[in-house]
Amino acid sequence: MLFAATGGDLELRRRAGGGFKLRGRFPYGKTATLSDGGRNGGRPRKERFAPKAFEYNVSRDDVNIHFLSGHRYDKPLASRKARTLELNDTDDALEFDATITPEIEQTTWGRDFLSAFAAGLVTGLSPGFRLPPQRTVPNAETVEDEDPSDGNAIIRTINAALLFELSAVTQPAYDEAQIEARNWKVSGVPTGATSRVDHLRRWRL
Repeated sequence: MLFAATGGDLELRRRAGGGFKLRGRFPYGKTATLSDGGRNGGRPRKERFAPKAFEYNVSRDDVNIHFLSGHRYDKPLASRKARTLELNDTDDALEFDATITPEIEQTTWGRDFLSAFAAGLVTGLSPGFRLPPQRTVPNAETVEDEDPSDGNAIIRTINAALLFELSAVTQPAYDEAQIEARNWKVSGVPTGATSRVDHLRRWRL
């Protein structure tokens, strides 16, 4: 499983009937710096996702996609099979609505996620995915040199990927990606927390 490194927005609200509604987006076309080249002077590495890169699995209702805490399948927060995760794929971003039910709110990982989110510690959104076999999608990814006027990085563009999960994570990478929480309360933690959102970093070779 591979984890992306690009930005998104999250908004968490208390539902009138109990639990929480989490709304977020994973933007396409944004470029993330995965490596600055290191101390030995290697070339920087960057990554971006083409519009609708996740379309294949998102468009298939028979594929169960999860919303997890920290890429942990033993810490599920919502899923499409459970009808608590809705996805909308646009040219600009993959948008989603996740319902964190009262039952999940009462689990240890549910409470941990909500408390860490309120404290500004869980600030990232990261999709877990695999690239399709090259024999079926030859151009699932492309690699090119950065425009010399911008730098000397190697840029990888993900054109098609098989999405299996979206995760709330702790590692920030994009300053412009924001998390916003409004009108919600969890016993013992602050309300109205606002912090940056971003992603786990991993360069795929």
